[in-house]
Amino acid sequence: MKAGGKTVQEILTSLPREREEPFNKLHNVILKNLPKGFEPAISYGGLGYVVPHTLYPAGYHCKPSEPLTFAGIASQKKSINLYHMGIYSDPKLLEWFVSEYPRHSKQKLDMGKSCIRFKKFDEIPYGLIGELMKKMSVSEWINMYEKILNSKTTNR
Repeated sequence: MKAGGKTVQEILTSLPREREEPFNKLHNVILKNLPKGFEPAISYGGLGYVVPHTLYPAGYHCKPSEPLTFAGIASQKKSINLYHMGIYSDPKLLEWFVSEYPRHSKQKLDMGKSCIRFKKFDEIPYGLIGELMKKMSVSEWINMYEKILNSKTTNR
């Protein structure tokens, strides 16, 4: 689902009324806890938190004109979703998140590889999301990304 806007601000102001508060609160928690170097941006048509080209000129390997994405949020048909490449790429971070989640939400964790779906907006664990965002620096993300990318090209 494409976001309703061409800028971060347009996305934040074009949400359905019932999603404005939780989506904006999630965005603000992410911004407050996002390590230095990451920045909010339009990423693949949605709201992303990226490593800008000024820090990582190569960009995303599949589309170098796009900055390297670290996380993102989207208002989908039935949920607000958080996408976090750190939990997709780092098994220890994923294990930490899965074990911590029940301490922060009564809802069952609804998760794909990098996607965490929140269907009940009053149950979004904002504190846990803030902690998650602090867990990986820009340099750690770049190193992990390059290590994974290099292992895939070496194994071809």
